[in-house]
Amino acid sequence: MRDSKVIAERLLEWYDRHGRVLPWRVPPGGGAADPYRVWLSEIMLQQTTVAAVKSYFERFTGLWPTVDDLAAAEDAHVMAEWAGLGYYARARNLLACARIVSKAGGFPRTREALQALPGIGPYTSAAIAAIAYDQPETVVDGNVERVVARLHAVETPLPAAKPELVALAQKLTPQARPGDYAQAMMDLGATICAPRNPACGICPLIDECDAHRLGIAATLPRKAPKTAKPNRSGIVWVARQGDGLLLEERPAKGLLGGMLAFPSAGWDGRDLPPPGQADWREIGEVRHVFTHFNLSLQVMLGELTGPAQRGHLVPLRQIDRDGLPGLMRKVWDVAHAEIVA
Repeated sequence: MRDSKVIAERLLEWYDRHGRVLPWRVPPGGGAADPYRVWLSEIMLQQTTVAAVKSYFERFTGLWPTVDDLAAAEDAHVMAEWAGLGYYARARNLLACARIVSKAGGFPRTREALQALPGIGPYTSAAIAAIAYDQPETVVDGNVERVVARLHAVETPLPAAKPELVALAQKLTPQARPGDYAQAMMDLGATICAPRNPACGICPLIDECDAHRLGIAATLPRKAPKTAKPNRSGIVWVARQGDGLLLEERPAKGLLGGMLAFPSAGWDGRDLPPPGQADWREIGEVRHVFTHFNLSLQVMLGELTGPAQRGHLVPLRQIDRDGLPGLMRKVWDVAHAEIVA
């Protein structure tokens, strides 16, 4: 039977020497982690890479150093700073969670209480409890799934293998230094036990790895075949009036929720007419990939001949391209070339 104590000791020894230096992380032996920074980083890292998150994390903590500061921030300011990270429901939940935590006087310390907060699921609650409070919780992300699948040579394809991998990971989680152990497992998966071409020769767990012994490490974890994403299409209107462009706030729930955007329809379940009377002309098309579908939008430009039916006019000079969600930045780029021509 695999010795979980030996695995933890070897992994922690490796982590003490080779752990990644990250802006939200306390180095091994550096004291307790700030639960606010742990929580913020974990929310940002959902569906996003470490490289992409670093600059956002540093900017957020510069603007809002504590959870109380974030709780007091204006929604629009936070959403604008989030633009580019995608999955905007995370930003809405971020604010809702910050305000609950601030009102309560701080983050709860248990996984169960953490998971009751907006936007915090099983993985994030375990990560905060382990890393910030050194609770012996099992933290399982994609990197950990890969390490565990290889250690135990689990050949069941994902996602069906998830319950088995979580159960195996729980058996390995130590009582001592569980926060460092959780980060060590993630670092091992990110740097050595990589998806392709794992560097088995320098892995601290090579002697414990069934997949390496069987010569199948690079093939694990197996994944069920992906189904093709459906395609959607719609229309987006760039409406001019004087020196302004028409923008609207997206509905709080749903795609790009709460974000500032050009009026659109036909792709998100809303069958809406143009936002006003104009001599509309097509100026191009933008394509965007969402998690569950591919999108193409027909871009229409026109000068409003009457009052706008929705949204509000924003002076061109005041429009912050970087404050728009990624899809709308693409629309801006197509339209801006026509507007300034």
